[in-house]
Amino acid sequence: MAVINGDSLVSALNGVSAGGRREEQLARLGIATVGELARHYPRSYQDRGDVRLVGEPPSDGEPHSYVLTVVTAPVTVTLRRSMTMTRFRASDESGTCEVVFFNQPYVRNSFPVGSRHRFYGRLTSERGGARLSSPSHEPFDANGPRFLPVYPTTEGLSQKMIASLTAQAVSAVLPTVREYIPEQILRRRSLSTIRFALEKIHFPADADELDRARRRLIYDEFFIFAIRMMLSRKNRARECAPRFARVDMSPFVRRLPYSLTGAQARAVDDIARDLCGGDGGVGGITPMARIVIGDVGCGKTAVAAAAAFMTAKNGYQTVLMAPTEILARQHYDEMVRTLCPLGLNVTLLCGSQTANERRLALAECIGGGAPLADLVVGTHALIEDGVRFARVGLVITDEQHRFGALQRAALSEKGGDGTHTLVMSATPIPRTLSLVMYGDLDVSVIDEMPPGRQIVDTFAVDEKYRPRLNNFIRSHVSDGHQVYVVCPAVEDIETDGDEGAPPVKSALAHADELAHEFPDFHVGVVHGRMKGVDKERVMADFASGKIDILVATTVIEVGVNVPNATLMIVENAERFGLSQLHQLRGRVGRGQAKSYCVLVSAASAEAGSRAYERLLTMKREHDGFRIAERDLALRGPGDFLPQNGSIRQSGSFGFRLARADDEDGMARMKEAFDDASAVLADDPELLRAPELLRAVRCVPSSDAAIS
Repeated sequence: MAVINGDSLVSALNGVSAGGRREEQLARLGIATVGELARHYPRSYQDRGDVRLVGEPPSDGEPHSYVLTVVTAPVTVTLRRSMTMTRFRASDESGTCEVVFFNQPYVRNSFPVGSRHRFYGRLTSERGGARLSSPSHEPFDANGPRFLPVYPTTEGLSQKMIASLTAQAVSAVLPTVREYIPEQILRRRSLSTIRFALEKIHFPADADELDRARRRLIYDEFFIFAIRMMLSRKNRARECAPRFARVDMSPFVRRLPYSLTGAQARAVDDIARDLCGGDGGVGGITPMARIVIGDVGCGKTAVAAAAAFMTAKNGYQTVLMAPTEILARQHYDEMVRTLCPLGLNVTLLCGSQTANERRLALAECIGGGAPLADLVVGTHALIEDGVRFARVGLVITDEQHRFGALQRAALSEKGGDGTHTLVMSATPIPRTLSLVMYGDLDVSVIDEMPPGRQIVDTFAVDEKYRPRLNNFIRSHVSDGHQVYVVCPAVEDIETDGDEGAPPVKSALAHADELAHEFPDFHVGVVHGRMKGVDKERVMADFASGKIDILVATTVIEVGVNVPNATLMIVENAERFGLSQLHQLRGRVGRGQAKSYCVLVSAASAEAGSRAYERLLTMKREHDGFRIAERDLALRGPGDFLPQNGSIRQSGSFGFRLARADDEDGMARMKEAFDDASAVLADDPELLRAPELLRAVRCVPSSDAAIS
């Protein structure tokens, strides 16, 4: 039998078959190997050791544990077609309660009279008696674990199944874990071993073990990130790129239909200083590596156009890569309007072009028998084999987090050694977090909006408003406008581990509901699991007005510009971060007609709750950077840093546990950065620390400590 280790595929585990449904479900979480599954950390824990009595109903409305003995045989009844209820009574020394399970008739075989179980759920009062509805449960064991992990999961993958698979993975890899943090650092920072941390983050016996495991793993994330960032900067400093001459920007500025804001002008100056070396010297310079961060509609594209203008005037080409074809075509149209009147040649290269269009575009990229392109705008087609450029000086990537590290590197390599790089992001982030996210890039922030930008009125409602909301949808479409409806899931998902959580709206099911509600309107649906060509087709149909109501997941968070869309509805708004809600709201308000955003959430009726306060922030605040600061304080960096599967897709330095949003988090980050600096000062190439070097060289998707 083959030995299972961290590099083994998940299909090596019991319960997972190669090419099967379980492997596909794990892949949706970004998990392909046993090591990645071992690093799939719990998102929360249930304190099953906090046992309460059923005779003393809790007043906090939170789930608790109850150790009960079954006193009546379970009975299953049919409530209506396709719905059953299994119920029985169970008791402790304080009283008796009813235990109810819906659509789980098989559970009646698990509860013989006289058996003792530990239940975990919310105790409610029904007709004067106590009730536990669909609680988690296991046979009572006085020595059983106190803390049970709750994992991020996906459709069809229950908490019990992912916990079982994770336990297998951790058991398989623990014997091969090798320490990579220097011993003197572990002692100085009072950190546990990596083996202890990896085991106890999943299976803590008590709160102290959990705290020690989290402290170690959080330190690791900061420390490895710091090492990578410092090495990246050092490597970039060794490269050499062409030094550009200063360019008279007045023709470009006069061509714009508006005046640059102060923030835009500062970003353009930053880029000019990078490209020209800043000191007016001669010879090559360190390649520019800059990110421009700004809110939706702040004018990042104009800054990119200015950089392309500088590059063309110095005799070099610019290549701009966008994540979708629709966005690439929008950039192309805007660049043509801005730059072609100034004498620049702008070319489009994307996958849907005809063979003749592609042939002409490729000729312009290289200048072979056709006018040389000064700016080439495209999608992933830009990095395909056979695509060549004559003299690339600047590479621009839009919505950089949508591209993997290898894709960005492949694009840069098209220009040869020392290509200048500019990336753009429409996700405003707190300035304190920019050091962590973009430590290997210089940052320009556009924190001003052009005058006249429309404010989108925002409302937070609950299900009681559904009839009025449907009338609102009908009014907008009847007036000739279009509507976005965003759902948090593609299909129905299990809420095991979230007892009492509001039902989750899925895009596919809700699209069917809306099609039934509005038979006269054209309802479309788009989600991340669709093929790229199908997503592009649906988005193009919406942009052209063929679709009245577009039901979507967050794939529409960035990208298509539809000025005719005047209403954004976000279902289960409590499941989104503030910055994500702000990005979604930015899809409307792009035309002249008044636009609105409606956040639908059970939290809208829970005044005083944290979720309610978050929705109030969205109603009151429209500045993306202030929203980001508030989101960081409420949720941590989850909306800004890639999480779980997206870590593996983006190739970014993603954190699973680390936070830098409070004094404690910042202090831990500083400790890790100080230690990383000291390690590299003593051993610049990590030649005396092979395990640490291996951890640092691992792509972020793989396990840095498991072999």
